Amino acid sequence: MINKWRPDLVYVTDDDAQEYVTKFFINSNIPFVFSGVNKTPNYYGFDKSKNITGVLEREHFIESINLLKKLVPNIKKIVIIFDDADMWYDIKERMMMQTKKFNDIEFFWETIHSFEEYKNKIKKYQNIADAIGTIGIFNFKDKNNQNVPYQEVLKWTVENSKLPDFSFWVDRVYFGTLCAVTVSEYEQGLSAGKIAYQILVEGKRPNEIPVAPTIKGKPIINIKRAKNLGLKIDSEILLSIETINKYQWEQYGL
Repeated sequence: MINKWRPDLVYVTDDDAQEYVTKFFINSNIPFVFSGVNKTPNYYGFDKSKNITGVLEREHFIESINLLKKLVPNIKKIVIIFDDADMWYDIKERMMMQTKKFNDIEFFWETIHSFEEYKNKIKKYQNIADAIGTIGIFNFKDKNNQNVPYQEVLKWTVENSKLPDFSFWVDRVYFGTLCAVTVSEYEQGLSAGKIAYQILVEGKRPNEIPVAPTIKGKPIINIKRAKNLGLKIDSEILLSIETINKYQWEQYGL
């Protein structure tokens, strides 16, 4: 389709789009602008490309932990959950590097392969950890080797875990995670749009525009989850943060 239409510019978002589309147009005559990319540009070969630039997605780990500590000040042990998908490797590496900022917290790192294992681990950590980071939860399989939707994983977590939890994405908070400082979709799109403007209107070449992440994150709390956990949130925090007052699955009768 792209070869047939020959558009003036192609906007591509998320890592899958780079893997299955963008990397096949490296050094073509069509400019590509990406956003929402977690892996480094050289992973896809973009560092050697003249026609591709864009906006990286970088998780707000330090900010999310600081928000969690405001809600639960006595946290000492946090378990971080990943499924076994390759997409989490770079995120995990960046997170592990940043744990040095928290000398008062011990982090446990779990790579989990099935939904049953996830449930067992969450139950185990109820008496060991003070909080959970639900980061990689897309790739869990049930007993029939069928993928378990992450929304179902989060619903089970809300119903079976009494530990405060955090993540990096707003949809997780809508489905029951306590809090996150999320990557702003607005900031990602705005930055990508500004890059497209520089290319289409100002005449800049993509390789003249450096690849960079957006800086600003958006703090968000699920108030219903906080109440279910018995947390009392300071009014000053509530005045300066986005809040959600329900679980998304209730809207759909799940």
